[in-house]
Amino acid sequence: PVPRPPRDNPLRRLHTRARRAWDRPLTAYYLILGGSLLITVLGLVMVYSASQITALQLSLPGSYFFRKQFLAAAIGAGLLFLASRMPVKLHRALAYPILAGSVFLMILVQVPGIGMAVNGNQNWISLGGSFQIQPSEFGKLALVLWGADLLARKQDKRLLTQWKHMLVPLVPVTFMLLGLIMLGGDMGTAIILTAILFGLLWIAGAPTRLFVGVLSGAALIGVILIKTSPNRMARLTCLGSTDVDQCWQAVHGIYALAGGGLFGSGLGASVEKWGQLPEAHTDFIFAVTGEELGLAGTLSVLALFAALGYAGIRVAGRTEDPFVRYAAGGVTTWITAQAVINVGAVLGLLPIAGVPLPLFSYGGSALLPTMFAIGLLIAFARDEPAARAALAMRQPRFGRKRAGGPPGPRRWNTMRRRAPVARSSGER
Repeated sequence: PVPRPPRDNPLRRLHTRARRAWDRPLTAYYLILGGSLLITVLGLVMVYSASQITALQLSLPGSYFFRKQFLAAAIGAGLLFLASRMPVKLHRALAYPILAGSVFLMILVQVPGIGMAVNGNQNWISLGGSFQIQPSEFGKLALVLWGADLLARKQDKRLLTQWKHMLVPLVPVTFMLLGLIMLGGDMGTAIILTAILFGLLWIAGAPTRLFVGVLSGAALIGVILIKTSPNRMARLTCLGSTDVDQCWQAVHGIYALAGGGLFGSGLGASVEKWGQLPEAHTDFIFAVTGEELGLAGTLSVLALFAALGYAGIRVAGRTEDPFVRYAAGGVTTWITAQAVINVGAVLGLLPIAGVPLPLFSYGGSALLPTMFAIGLLIAFARDEPAARAALAMRQPRFGRKRAGGPPGPRRWNTMRRRAPVARSSGER
């Protein structure tokens, strides 16, 4: 008897198609662009929903915070487009000016009459009217760019095999930034900068003993800072607590998530944002998302951040340019660590650090440098050789008419290679 051909397994076929889709050259590019835009748009919707009650309590229009966030998102979109079109050499050239500007602004924060305190943290500068800027947020971008350029130059000179070249001046400059931030009492941002430092050292191949040594030193400093601050100690003791009187914000964040159920109570129908949940449109916007959109909404947000993190790791792992590898790894560490810390605090798994959810929470000072960093990842994803070739193959919906040939009906070739006349994508 003739043997039967093996039956096609639909699950295996689906797995094969999914794997081919993941391996396409432009997968990282589309994940970064699409994921970041979806997070930003959904964040605008949730900021509008979560901030209305707060605005009305302050005798402001209900759309006050939304309009400010929308303006910041529009400016951030311009920065994202600019960064995605800039060549890598220009990104490297901007590293030192951005670092110097961030340090200068963080020093100005401590000058009486210029810096201002918000929620007990002296880390803001008033720009006039209702607009403020938080320089420490731009310090994250400065550390990523400057640290990536520094490590790339040292790697080109084969100096990273010596521990002193790996640590100096990267660690002292980072500690200087941390000191300026901690002068204002902002421990949440200091934790993110520490995570970026560890991410850069890890990508640079720091030995385990060196990595553990720096981590131990940072942990010791963190313990001292927590022990000497009653506010930070109170946040630590609220970890997993159900005491409403002592841990009001943490407990009501859990109430909001629990009240959402599977699909939520509906957009705008949150109960906790009516004065029960502090910082509902900033640090705890994820809790309002869980209450209004339910488990489905929160899992969607987490899936978008997971896709963004995967794409960043893929860009860092496939490049041969050391600067691109360090910068992509630093940006991915920054966004992923900040998202984990924010979501962990809302879920009651981590102490409340006071950091916003990237691209999602209200705050223009956090949104602008983050969107510029997303533009960096887009530029790096476009710079991959396979991605450049794929982009060169792209054609508009209506292609150009073929030259020559007998007259006749117009024919369009939408798959014709256009490498000689391809639009510049900002590569070096």
